[in-house]
Amino acid sequence: MRQFIALITALTLLAPPTVPAAPGDDLPDIGSPADSILSREKELQIGRSIFRSLVATERVMSDPEIQEYVQDVGMKLAAQAQDGDFRFTFFVVNDPAINAFALPGGYIGVHSGLLLATGSESELAGVLAHEISHVTQRHISRAVFANQRSSILTMAAMLGAILLGAVGGSGDAITGAIAAAQGVAAQQQINFTRANEYEADRVGVGVLAAAGFDPMGMPVFFETLARQTGPLASQAPEFLRTHPVTVNRIAETRERAAALPRPDVRDAAGYATTRARIRVLTSPTPEKALEFFLGEQQNPRQAGDIGTEYGIALARMELGQYREARALFQGLLATNSGVIPFHTGLAGAELALGNREAAFATYEKAMDLFPRNTPLTVRYAEALLGAGQPKKAHAILLDLLNNVPPTAEQVRLIALAASAAGDTADAYYYMAELHLIRGDVVMAADQLRLALSIPGLDSVQKARFTSRLAEIQEWLDREQRSRRQQTSAGKLQ
Repeated sequence: MRQFIALITALTLLAPPTVPAAPGDDLPDIGSPADSILSREKELQIGRSIFRSLVATERVMSDPEIQEYVQDVGMKLAAQAQDGDFRFTFFVVNDPAINAFALPGGYIGVHSGLLLATGSESELAGVLAHEISHVTQRHISRAVFANQRSSILTMAAMLGAILLGAVGGSGDAITGAIAAAQGVAAQQQINFTRANEYEADRVGVGVLAAAGFDPMGMPVFFETLARQTGPLASQAPEFLRTHPVTVNRIAETRERAAALPRPDVRDAAGYATTRARIRVLTSPTPEKALEFFLGEQQNPRQAGDIGTEYGIALARMELGQYREARALFQGLLATNSGVIPFHTGLAGAELALGNREAAFATYEKAMDLFPRNTPLTVRYAEALLGAGQPKKAHAILLDLLNNVPPTAEQVRLIALAASAAGDTADAYYYMAELHLIRGDVVMAADQLRLALSIPGLDSVQKARFTSRLAEIQEWLDREQRSRRQQTSAGKLQ
């Protein structure tokens, strides 16, 4: 998987921009004829396709708390990087390597290993700001324009080969993709890839500061990255290393950060709790996770650290030590009532101990304090389903769905709740939405036809299902016409 992610990044940032950026330009002119080669809509289609294939490998972490935290930090940065021209999706890949990558269309992936390697929230934000800048500076479309001999189809074929190798474990597919990429990448293109990295640094530092983070977070983490790669990194071809870090690059980024205001920034509680969750979820065993956090607890610098205490509580939950976990969550909640994972952690411990009334009281209090919070609503709905209350689970998930852009896991859960509640038509409708999120338009249409076949539909359901099916059918018809036109054009050439 490490090689797979590294290669995707290398390929998507492989070719050069039309003109290398001047060293002093903070905001280079990104207007170019590249739009005629790879439009933003096409970038989004390519990125969405790659992301869905990544999800299919089951290496994208679906934990709602982790997902929401990374998306929140990313969107805080993205709001300062652009005027709504790009739609960003941030996600975590379960991989111990220290890496991050940008896909076409605003899909930004962060390795779990990178999150654990950062020393502060500003360091994490610095990495995300860098990757966001790759997207907003249109490096991919500019690359395709600068090297029109590498068609979009060729790039897609190489990416597809890598995905196939990653999912199926085929080394031959990955080796073939490397050979194809090397055939495209001349020394000049490698140099321009370096220019892209410098450009993303320059723009990213400004984004980092504008979003209220410490701009020194970026150069500090680059120094960490340089220490982690070490001397052996020089043995690999440079363009296969997704973020080649040089002394000059670190020095330039540090100089730019030093010229910007440095606010007194404190890490959000979500940074500590997210790293703790990742540590527990990616540890070989709960015992190893507990051993790590107990060791951290003995470090004087970690005294009173909520991430350490939360990690111990999570590990004890995994080990079935529910009473100890409950006491820890109660202590955390007593001094940090604004941290949602402490509410859900306590409720989960009460449920595990058989105290359903206390658990639901904790969930309901939290729902009043933090209405329509996605991880909280998902955890409460899971508890309701487990307690045989699917109608209530369906109701709270539907309220969330109607007000907050849903994740695939969220839609899957509401489909389960609707089915368990006997709302069969709605369950089919939600499954259609899930298939759309996953990119299977034909299956989505089939699910909607099943929904429409259920007897006793009310007028609202019938109108909603019919309208959605018409939208999908229109899209399918348009795609078929486009393919026929492309086939006809190909025959004429």
